[in-house]
Amino acid sequence: MVYLGGLHLTARLRDEPMWQPVQTPETRTDTPEDSSEPHRSALKPALGFAALVAVMGLCGWVISQVGGTLIARFGMGSTLVGALVTAVVTSMPELVTTLAATRRGALQLALGGIIGGNTFDTLFLVFADTAYREGSLYHAVGTQDLYWLVTGQMMTAVLLAGLILRQRHGPVQIGLESLLLILIYGGAVALAVIGG
Repeated sequence: MVYLGGLHLTARLRDEPMWQPVQTPETRTDTPEDSSEPHRSALKPALGFAALVAVMGLCGWVISQVGGTLIARFGMGSTLVGALVTAVVTSMPELVTTLAATRRGALQLALGGIIGGNTFDTLFLVFADTAYREGSLYHAVGTQDLYWLVTGQMMTAVLLAGLILRQRHGPVQIGLESLLLILIYGGAVALAVIGG
């Protein structure tokens, strides 16, 4: 309900924005390359997209099988495999999309893909909860799951703080947020591997 409400509010804000951006010497415009062709049919790209979605779905199934094998054969913790191996592999398409959008100058597409993707990923818990037959999935959450949840919240807090500071005070040292995010994630991975 919160996700759907957010989509509704976003659509309303597009029509009735709460504030208007102003040009400053530090403003960087989002000007993606114009690669559109006015008379090109949408059928071919739509079919290609559908085929790629099917391939990604199959790859997702294979990844889950590999993750299960890593847990069974090497005795790795399921949360560690999920948080590191599966999460990293399944994020690769999003990384490629983000880098491609950034290189083309479509900065809003890149940021929207990252933030929107993470928001949408949270909905997977809803689907997983309906598929879990032994009660509520949230009752099965363990200490390691909470550890990664807190790590994600810390990283989100750094991102939000960086966006707010840049909005209020103009450019802060470029890359500071990125450095902090890498340190938080790297530290969390190191502690998880050391702790088993």
